[in-house]
Amino acid sequence: LILLYCCNSCFSAPKEKDAFGADLWAYCLLPQEELDIRPKVSSLLGKLVNYTNLTQGVKEHEEAESTDGSKKKVSKSPSMGTLMGVYLPCMQNIFGVILFLRLTWMVGMAGVLQSFLIVLLCCCCTMLTTISMSAIATNGVVPAGGSYFMISRSLGPEFGGAVGLCFYLGTTFAGAMYILGAIEILLTYIVPQAAIFHLSGAHDASSTMLNNMRVYGTVFLILMAVVVFVGVKYVNKFASLFLACVVISILSIYAGAVKSIFDPPEFPICMLGNRTLSRDQFDICAKTIVKDNITVASKLWELFCHSTNLTTENCDEYFLMNNVSEIAGIPGAASGILKDNLWSNYLEKGEILEKAHHPSVDVAGQKNNLHLYVLSDIATSFMVLVGIFFPSVTGIMAGSNRSGDLKDAQKSIPVGTILAIVTTSLVYFSCVLLFGACIEGVVLRDKYGDAVNRNLVVGTLSWPSPWVIVIGSFFSTCGAGLQSLTGAPRLLQAIAKDNIIPFLWVCIA
Repeated sequence: LILLYCCNSCFSAPKEKDAFGADLWAYCLLPQEELDIRPKVSSLLGKLVNYTNLTQGVKEHEEAESTDGSKKKVSKSPSMGTLMGVYLPCMQNIFGVILFLRLTWMVGMAGVLQSFLIVLLCCCCTMLTTISMSAIATNGVVPAGGSYFMISRSLGPEFGGAVGLCFYLGTTFAGAMYILGAIEILLTYIVPQAAIFHLSGAHDASSTMLNNMRVYGTVFLILMAVVVFVGVKYVNKFASLFLACVVISILSIYAGAVKSIFDPPEFPICMLGNRTLSRDQFDICAKTIVKDNITVASKLWELFCHSTNLTTENCDEYFLMNNVSEIAGIPGAASGILKDNLWSNYLEKGEILEKAHHPSVDVAGQKNNLHLYVLSDIATSFMVLVGIFFPSVTGIMAGSNRSGDLKDAQKSIPVGTILAIVTTSLVYFSCVLLFGACIEGVVLRDKYGDAVNRNLVVGTLSWPSPWVIVIGSFFSTCGAGLQSLTGAPRLLQAIAKDNIIPFLWVCIA
């Protein structure tokens, strides 16, 4: 029926020149809905004559988006290649807050082997998504406007709208995650004195941190929204700075791992029996100290015995029965600690971090002294860690979002995105191995670095200073948050302009 309809249409139409015979028949054999979106034969020949290195559909879309109905702006010729247009933006969006704040903790809980499995599962998911996106990108016109336009113009507006809404929500929540990560770095490792809410008891640390995050999160969100509102060009100007922070931070991890083979950094961990003590509450890891040739109680004795005298009446029983010792927090890659970190060590909420096979007398201690130990703040399992780690492999759409700026989008999007996934996957696998081979297990399971005097755990391994990771991760998370706040409104506006969801008409500017 379609063939008969095309034949009748072609014979009833004005006769064309013989040179266009083949193209005319191909044009007639197109389904009716594709006639509205695919260029005609004459326009195709005109584009071949006036070739400008633009991918098909890009120029028309940019003109339609930038005109007000009467006046058209001249669009610039896209000139970005695979490296600058796809590979580096994807790398910047994939690497983020999870790598610097939670990957060491994941390795400590799941062990090196299960961490490999978690990274493999998450990276395979993104690789399959990239293969599907590459099939769309290489199967016709790649319009400007990002992944939403690419999906909606290839698979239909209804399917594209459903995917676009999920993509918008994911980008929005990713922005919130990056902002909260920046606040955690700021208040925990950079300026702890800036906290508005402080501890009023021994067991309200989590609620106090959440209240601080609510206040500072609102302030950060307002400031970032003002920056985005003033102009996206200012966000793009700092993109290279944020990318440099990510690259330098990752290189400092590798440099610190190599240095730990010959000269491990000194981060002693104070142990009471086999239990890990929170080091930020005392200076000297000993029960007693000698002052002026007199043995006196240390700060640790005062905390467990509630007295400055060497009396044992009110002392914690576990404190009296076990010895205090120090172990190396970063033994180094040549220490053989890898075999102890191979297997998982999942904990329940409120459980004390303990070192296996360390000498200890198993007696009950006082519950009111639990705040002196390093505790697990949440219950962990394999699936919980998969959910926590998965956002660290997203961000693969950063290259397709720049489809209008790419010189050859059909080639750059698949090649650049797949290379970015392979590179980041290798970095994640290598970091899992290095963390397990260089860092003590109880330090890996210490989420906030209480055992290493409130230092960022991954920063203890970095070289030349832990501040390289702290400052670099702070700026990289701020930059990722700005990128999310920049991309999400554009995506919602694109969905609204397609008039798929009627009540989104207010988003059309």
